[in-house]
Amino acid sequence: MTGMAVGRPRVAILGVGHVGSALARTMLDAGYEVAVAASGDPKKIELIASVLMPGAKAEWARDAVEDADIVVLAIPLHRFPTLDHRMLDGKIVIDTMNYWAPTDGVQALFEDASLSSSEVVQRTLPGATVVKTFNHIGYHEMEEERRPAGTPDRRALGVVSDDPQAAAIVSELVDSIGYDPIVLDSLRDGIAFEPGGPVFGARLTAPEFERAVTVDAVA
Repeated sequence: MTGMAVGRPRVAILGVGHVGSALARTMLDAGYEVAVAASGDPKKIELIASVLMPGAKAEWARDAVEDADIVVLAIPLHRFPTLDHRMLDGKIVIDTMNYWAPTDGVQALFEDASLSSSEVVQRTLPGATVVKTFNHIGYHEMEEERRPAGTPDRRALGVVSDDPQAAAIVSELVDSIGYDPIVLDSLRDGIAFEPGGPVFGARLTAPEFERAVTVDAVA
């Protein structure tokens, strides 16, 4: 990983759909510097950014990534294979994607049932450090479900990575935008966050989340 900027990490969000836009707004509200990018000329998304994500800077993807400490993949999973993977080298990459064959079609890259989808992403991005989170909460909930730290009904979000330092950095981000981060040991554990997993789409407090993933692991 490259060194962090002084202060809060700079964030680049690749994808300006519902998920990317909601994450941009929550991070901007929490005081993060956020750049957003789509697949082409940033001029095409400047109006979207100014209206839906005021304060976010629309940039070419490569420029946004180069200046960022953390890169968020908020693109449809079927577009991941065509992404320029090399530009993510040295970055912490948050994987918010899910593999849904009925929606994305069968994606050969993600058909290995022995791996979680984020393990596949990490294998495809050997120069980056992948952290999985934000994939198991609906985009429409990301803003309304935020709560201050210590609130009894504060929602928990899972965080997994094969790199403990990266998981800790992303956990701080999750906490700062209004959620209790629950860190599991590895990307393999992220299978609990995927569609059909015990916490996918569930509104759980930290103790409830921990019980759900523990019971699932035992089962």
